[in-house]
Amino acid sequence: MSAEECLRLSAPAKINLFLRITGRRPDGYHTLVTLMQKLALYDELCLERIGQGIVLHCPDGKSPENRNNLVYRAAELFFSQLNIRGITPPCGVRITLHKHIPVAAGLGGGSSDAAATLYGLNQLTKAGLAAAELAALGLQLGADVPFFVHHDSAALAQGIGEELSPAEALQGNIVLLVNPGFAVSTRWVYQNLNLTSIDLEDNLQSSRDRCNDADFVNDLERVTLAQYPVIEELKKEVLQQGAAVALMSGSGPTVFGLFTDQARASKALRYFQPRFKDSYLVEPLQG
Repeated sequence: MSAEECLRLSAPAKINLFLRITGRRPDGYHTLVTLMQKLALYDELCLERIGQGIVLHCPDGKSPENRNNLVYRAAELFFSQLNIRGITPPCGVRITLHKHIPVAAGLGGGSSDAAATLYGLNQLTKAGLAAAELAALGLQLGADVPFFVHHDSAALAQGIGEELSPAEALQGNIVLLVNPGFAVSTRWVYQNLNLTSIDLEDNLQSSRDRCNDADFVNDLERVTLAQYPVIEELKKEVLQQGAAVALMSGSGPTVFGLFTDQARASKALRYFQPRFKDSYLVEPLQG
């Protein structure tokens, strides 16, 4: 397939401007309320038609090229859905994934890649699945995937993350991301979350009030910071460098800082980059 025929997609990162746990369902999944914001930091995907099957190529040499990668599972799920509907897939797919978003970092890279794969295959095969159908498929892969399927730059997510309401995008801020260079398992964080240490009633009331977006709290910090105290130190340093807010995103370990001054933000980036190569200054996506 020529370069012109390759369907190229960008999969953005996200941060959680707040994340509050509201309970746990009988099936073990935690319910939450969180405000998610997409960022101009992207993984890149190229989807090409092949005769049949799924081929995943990850040039970085670090990402799995099989079912251990959400991209591969998203493609499997999409083709399986076509079969369920009695639609014969007109082709297979070769996917090339270029990773730029740190892995297992609380930035949603894997979920965003999966959403881009579902969206791209819908285009490539001309299957015509609606966004709501793609989001329902995405939820089978991960709670954050529906957020990335939809085009809103920011959304309030409730339930296990699948109940989405469009939100106003972050305005007037530059986002500093500092990733300390190790991975954190989301599953491990939730398994070690002690609900008795969280005011669930207060969080539930806040969710009914749609939350105060100036209240930057992440209930998952208490688990991740206890195991990795460097994250707490990073938060302090980000604030010392002039950020108005410093918070861990998602289950971590990435810390983000919100800056209103470009010069201060650039200075902060220069401060962190010699120690943490996965440090970035990015704009919040709008629209």
